[in-house]
Amino acid sequence: MRLVCEPVATHSNLPVVAQRAATMEVADDADAVNRLFREQRWTDGLPVVAPTTRRVELMLRCTQRARDEVIATIPPFFGTATVEHIEINAVMAGCDPEYLPVLIAAIEAVSAPEFNLQAAQTTTHPVSVFLIGNGPLVKRLGMNSGINCLGQGNWANATLGRALHLILQNIGGAIPGEMDLATQGQPGKYLFCCAENEQQNPWEPLHVERGLRPEQSAVTVIGAEGTQNINTHAKTADEVLHVFAETLARPSSNDYWYGGNPWLRFGPEHAAILKAGGLDKAEVKRRLWAQSKLPASTLTARDFGRMQTARHTELGAITRDTLVPICARPEDLGIIVAGGPGTHSVNIATFANTRSVTREVIWAG
Repeated sequence: MRLVCEPVATHSNLPVVAQRAATMEVADDADAVNRLFREQRWTDGLPVVAPTTRRVELMLRCTQRARDEVIATIPPFFGTATVEHIEINAVMAGCDPEYLPVLIAAIEAVSAPEFNLQAAQTTTHPVSVFLIGNGPLVKRLGMNSGINCLGQGNWANATLGRALHLILQNIGGAIPGEMDLATQGQPGKYLFCCAENEQQNPWEPLHVERGLRPEQSAVTVIGAEGTQNINTHAKTADEVLHVFAETLARPSSNDYWYGGNPWLRFGPEHAAILKAGGLDKAEVKRRLWAQSKLPASTLTARDFGRMQTARHTELGAITRDTLVPICARPEDLGIIVAGGPGTHSVNIATFANTRSVTREVIWAG
């Protein structure tokens, strides 16, 4: 069978230029294809779907963009992500053809300067890209926003999240141990994707908060450290906020060192309690920002020095008595609602040297 194979950035010391992908003939055998992709380091360590010419052509029909259009250059090797190169990785991850416009929007988002992908791709920090879906695309693709939405079992969540990370590795050159220097890494480097549970969200959904209309589809990308479960059976808004604020405040958090863009993923039950307590999303952010200030005295000497240097312009002179906010403004604290029934929510700390970005998704036709 004939495979479509992209030029991979890590095979050269020079950036990959915009060019058509090459084709090669291989045996019509899944084991042989996977051996080839393992040898070339074109995979994340999991088996891949063979990117045949037929599969790649089918995917192209779902976008108005030309095959050779350059969507972005992906650091650290600044490989050129054309529509075709994105398609190849989407096929490898198992994406359905109509997922392509979502990935194009996601690549546009991570390539925005404020996301700081160069740093995220090369740091020792375990940062991964968390991809969130909003709007009609959630129903159209059958994304999971409810029970176990960050777990296994949903095709769209799994393959979209995986495809995005294959693109960052194969086009951007973030090969573990070469340019990706994460000390520990995290499972989110395979995939990290869900949809917002707009049906059970008592506030405006994320993409509307960011200026889009409810009927528009959108993706948001976050440079996420990982997930920390927040389990509380509290039944009043004040109690819920107290537990969340205490969970946020920890001296090992990059968000406090650098003034980041931390996120909370409220379960529907916790969000409903806050709404019943008369709090809109903006007020929740204001109260959590104020209640989660961290005493600078809890940091070690070296970490305290890093904070003093990084946040001096924002906070002025920082002493051991300073109460340090997790981010520069309450508005920098991100909130989504997702998950199913139960008293669980999620703290999503970030790399901090990054800002989340939202982009609209546009399908062909």
